Amino acid sequence: MSRSGSTTEKNGAAARRPVTLGLSQNLAQFVLLVSVNALVGGTLGQERTVLPLLAGQVFHLDQYTSALTYILAFGLAKAGMNYFAGTLSDRYGRKPVLVAGWLVAIPVPLLLIFGPSWGWIVAANVVLGISQGLTWSTTVVMKMDLVGPSRRGLAMGLNEAAGYLGVAGTALATGYIAAGYGLRPGPFLLGAAYIALGLGLSVLAVRETRHHVALEAANHTAAHAQAGAGLSTREIFTLTSFRDKSLSSVSQAGMVNNLNDGLAWGLFPVLFASAGLSVGRIGILAAVYPAVWGAGQLVTGALSDRIGRKGLIVGGMLVQAAGLTMTAFGTGFGLWLVAAVLLGAGTAMVYPTLLAAIGDVAHPQWRARSVGIYRLWRDGGFAVGALLAGLVADAFGIPAAIAVVAALTAASGLLVAVRMRGTDHHPVA
Repeated sequence: MSRSGSTTEKNGAAARRPVTLGLSQNLAQFVLLVSVNALVGGTLGQERTVLPLLAGQVFHLDQYTSALTYILAFGLAKAGMNYFAGTLSDRYGRKPVLVAGWLVAIPVPLLLIFGPSWGWIVAANVVLGISQGLTWSTTVVMKMDLVGPSRRGLAMGLNEAAGYLGVAGTALATGYIAAGYGLRPGPFLLGAAYIALGLGLSVLAVRETRHHVALEAANHTAAHAQAGAGLSTREIFTLTSFRDKSLSSVSQAGMVNNLNDGLAWGLFPVLFASAGLSVGRIGILAAVYPAVWGAGQLVTGALSDRIGRKGLIVGGMLVQAAGLTMTAFGTGFGLWLVAAVLLGAGTAMVYPTLLAAIGDVAHPQWRARSVGIYRLWRDGGFAVGALLAGLVADAFGIPAAIAVVAALTAASGLLVAVRMRGTDHHPVA
């Protein structure tokens, strides 16, 4: 059977539908999932501008390590749930996991609005991390299921663009809402609306995609001799994390990428506020970085299908390092705006490309678990970034913390250059 072949799915008493791989063949469901992931990103974006300011202005936290505990909690919860999301979606189906993720998110805005102490805010971010691990991971896997191997980079670019444009738009909107109406409750009411809409769409309109996996698996060239033998989750973890040069290179790069994102999320607004910028201008800077990141992925995901993954990953990590260095040693809104553009552009080069590279190597039968393990490492970077940045910032100041993370980001890119095999959309032997 060719890659463009088809099979049929049967869902209870529903009519039989042809199952085909490809973006155009599954356009309606693909666009729906893109929209759902924009709402997932918006649910995260409700915090980007407001929570760092809430820590100092409402809860009066004067230690960066303490103030960043919410990012640490979010990162650990999301990383752990990413790991389980792949296994759960293989066992129970993609749609139930997606719906469960939205259900988990329901209390988050309430905790952020009414939380009387910082511990409540940290608890809200544990819940948010669990929700994001389920929803975002599942939308990634479902798009991979639908499009097949030839347009995987484009699919990941569209998915991540939607998510991070949702983050950016909401960060900008909540900045203006907070400037006009205060830090609570206004910004978080927007997040509540996103959750209600995302849950409704997921329950009523999203369809299961596991049937597409069987079709692709029949045409997949194994990257590993054992690929068709049903690897255990432990074996897949070892391959993705350590043994396979490409998969492990991708995993460490993803971790460092989100390490610097955690830094940007937690400390950039504090740095900008200490320089006297208004909440509105802080909101602009908080939005520009994920906006460039999100929009850039519309180009970089598809580009990686044509020129391969490795060059974009290496180059993107180095561009991120340049943007971080400029933020650490520069001053003023204009220079920080340029730095935010650089950081967003570098992240756009890396983010969908890393996901597509996982899909290149992992067999369809265990791809969801491999994606979950990669996302475990990647989103663990939030926790590592929050802890590292907080400790260095408390000891030496925010610019020093940013400079340290810039150096780590450059080193990660060089490690990919040395260790990762060059890939296209075909599995690597």
